[in-house]
Amino acid sequence: MQNALASFQTDPNADVQPASQNKRRVLVVDDVADNRELLTRRLVRRDFEVVEAVGGHDALAKIAESAFDIVLLDVMMPDLSGNEVLKQVRADPRHADLPIIMVTAKAQSDDVVSSLGLGANDYITKPVDFDVALARINTQLARKRATEAARQEQEQLQQRFMVLDEELEKETRKRSVSEDRLRFLAYHDTLTSLMNRQGFRDCLANVLDEMPVKGNEPALMFIDLDGFKAVNDHYGHDIGDKLLAGVGKRLADFLGEQALVARLGGDEFAAVLEDSRDHIERRAGSLVEALSQPYSIDGHAVRVAASCGLARAGCFGNDLDGLINAADLAMYHAKAKGSGCVVLFETKMLEQQRERRQLEIDLHHAVANMEFEVFYQPILDVNSRRITAFEALLRWPHKVRGMMSPATFIPIAEETGLITQIGVWVLRRACEEALKWPDHICISVNLSPIQFRSPALLANIVNILAATGLAPHRLELEITESALLEAEGKNIQILEAIREMGVRVSIDDFGTGYSSLAYLRNFRFDKIKIDRRFIQGLQDNSSDAAIVRSIVMLGRSIGVGTTAEGIETEDQLVSVVSEGCILGQGYLFSRPLTASDASSFAENDATFI
Repeated sequence: MQNALASFQTDPNADVQPASQNKRRVLVVDDVADNRELLTRRLVRRDFEVVEAVGGHDALAKIAESAFDIVLLDVMMPDLSGNEVLKQVRADPRHADLPIIMVTAKAQSDDVVSSLGLGANDYITKPVDFDVALARINTQLARKRATEAARQEQEQLQQRFMVLDEELEKETRKRSVSEDRLRFLAYHDTLTSLMNRQGFRDCLANVLDEMPVKGNEPALMFIDLDGFKAVNDHYGHDIGDKLLAGVGKRLADFLGEQALVARLGGDEFAAVLEDSRDHIERRAGSLVEALSQPYSIDGHAVRVAASCGLARAGCFGNDLDGLINAADLAMYHAKAKGSGCVVLFETKMLEQQRERRQLEIDLHHAVANMEFEVFYQPILDVNSRRITAFEALLRWPHKVRGMMSPATFIPIAEETGLITQIGVWVLRRACEEALKWPDHICISVNLSPIQFRSPALLANIVNILAATGLAPHRLELEITESALLEAEGKNIQILEAIREMGVRVSIDDFGTGYSSLAYLRNFRFDKIKIDRRFIQGLQDNSSDAAIVRSIVMLGRSIGVGTTAEGIETEDQLVSVVSEGCILGQGYLFSRPLTASDASSFAENDATFI
């Protein structure tokens, strides 16, 4: 056994026997024979080939000797823990993509978090619900197959471009380029070999001209990649270019050789679909899903999502620009709905576009004159019901539309870059107001993702604290999970710099994003704010209650307090207190208050009964 383990650890070039070509090969690792036998019997019935390992050392030896499609790995074993086995397996580059599902008791939450941090793909709990286990096994196997297929596609694409590069080099040496090649370069994108904007526009005009003759109604499809900038920032422009080439190839392969497909520029693509009216949206959805599968590029599994806008040509006749604008507008609405969405153009979108442009003009004017108001909602100790802080909430008293919620105008402010000016103004106003309150009452201010990534953030905080004289420990900055999705290392540096000033940091809307657990491991937040959606479902939704309980337990285990947002009823308050939340806010206690009302409450040190 020691020899096998040594081979596994020190010989990365050792040959590994391939997995069966006919059956999916599973390694079941558990020191309890009954557990292994039960899983083995049920997996064999599903046409899996199963190999058993009696402990951690035995598992390492078997993985070193032959290949498996997936591993079910028990966490607690006497000879070598599952996490240690996982760590050693992931250290071997040959097994970096081997799917590993941890098998653990429900109470071992710390082990699950550690396992996921070490590279486990998923986990199942004991006693094992086989249907759930089978579903998770099949999911991991499907992802593995997709990754392998993407890698093969990328290799084929690289071979194709090597051939093209050789041909171009030969032509350059001859110092002559054929007329056909010049025409190709004039109307095609050199990176993807798809049509460029001008070539696609000309072909689309021909499609519209032929539409009455053919009697069909094609649809124009605009596609924009979600998260492409993050790929460029993280991996570099070389891999970013290869990703665009991969997207272009996958798009062309999906639609077929005869389809009109183009790269318009940047990470935007376009195509013409000639399916039936009912089938167009379904096919566009399938295409978006295909484009969102991982791309294997230079050893990296690179992922982007796609948003798609559709416009039927029959609604526009020969109005080429109108059709293009409609598809682009539908794509904008798709991106606003979230990654992976498909939206079909509707005429009401034009009116919405006009309204949005007017709102953008009004917002520029409002920022120039700072025509905003800051309201303050109390945050209470849920046990004593005494105020501990206020959260600053921005409102815009529009001259025509009335008092506007930030949900309406903040997205526009972020897109136009106005959010930075607004954010600095709110932070300064909130700190000035907090000086009027007793020293034990703090002020909590939200930072938008764009504010958080601004190079001027730290300087702004220092200058405002110095100018207002507010003690740093009385300021708390709330950062949403979405602000932390990119550049983890840089984000940690920013968070640490804020902490060094003495300013507190909380993570807002916890449970709605994708990166929180990783940051909780690397940075200790002062507070976790539980999103109001989970609080409002406490009485009626067992899943919401379980999520709230888990977040509170997580916070308690790492020494971080929790705040429940959106408490509106006494029943919700009772549930929040019983779950162990420390702080709370919501309409049950108070609606957002004007600055003068907030000062009155603070001065009176009000207790909410």
